[in-house]
Amino acid sequence: MARLLFFGKLGDAAGGRERQWPVKSGGVTINDLVAAIGKADPALGVSLEDETVRCIVNEQMAARSVTVHDGDEIAFLPPVSGG
Repeated sequence: MARLLFFGKLGDAAGGRERQWPVKSGGVTINDLVAAIGKADPALGVSLEDETVRCIVNEQMAARSVTVHDGDEIAFLPPVSGG
């Protein structure tokens, strides 16, 4: 299982700040992970598909093409605004 963390408004869309998600042997890309989440939870999937959402894998910024594996921690951060 991968540990998924959702920050800001993404936590609201997910109905919580954390989920466990099964990852198939050999891993999946973040893009594939987002697509799978979208099939299970369409509203959250739409939020995660936003290109401005940043992905962090094991505390390192990651492109959506990065492969994640069982035991990884994947955090999703919404865009930050402020003044």
